[in-house]
Amino acid sequence: MNSDFVFVDDFVPGVRWDAKYATWDNFIGKPVDGYLANRIVGTRALCTALQSAQEKAESLGLGLLLWDGYRPQRAVDCFLRWSQQPEDGRTKLRHYPRIDRSEMFDQGYVSAKSGHSRGSTVDLTLYDLTTGELAPMGGDHDLMDPVSHHGAAGVTEVEAAYRQYLRSIMEDCGFRSYACEWWHYTLTDEPYPTTYFDFPIV
Repeated sequence: MNSDFVFVDDFVPGVRWDAKYATWDNFIGKPVDGYLANRIVGTRALCTALQSAQEKAESLGLGLLLWDGYRPQRAVDCFLRWSQQPEDGRTKLRHYPRIDRSEMFDQGYVSAKSGHSRGSTVDLTLYDLTTGELAPMGGDHDLMDPVSHHGAAGVTEVEAAYRQYLRSIMEDCGFRSYACEWWHYTLTDEPYPTTYFDFPIV
């Protein structure tokens, strides 16, 4: 692992994580190439900004739960191969109910060169510090559908408010949002803006 990359939980005390691509609970329905451990990795700069975000969330009685950080290029290549395979329907209803899997790249939900592979992008949500329950966001991680867009119709006022809490927290701490995915944020001043890494997470 590059010396500037670390396990986020070692540097951001109290952060929760569930590295979806190391599990069977993701849109391809199995562990993804390059994810050999259920840990979240990122640059040190990412961790510094996430620490600030964690503190802001705590002031609202909330915590951060991370689903993904650094993503090896081999994982992105795995997504591309999967998108070209015949549909089996196993994850379609939950993750891409209104598009074909082959459309994920064209519609911007998955990219052949992902910001995640640069090490300063995260997928995350909020949870209640008292109950531990995830905040209602009007759609789960990797729901590739217009309802996942910022400002989408079809979410409740409460869900829209929690999306805005997350966005305000992250933008105040130096991140920029992504229009198609309420959970996806990239560090504005990322240290490796043109480098796509491929070391596995072990």
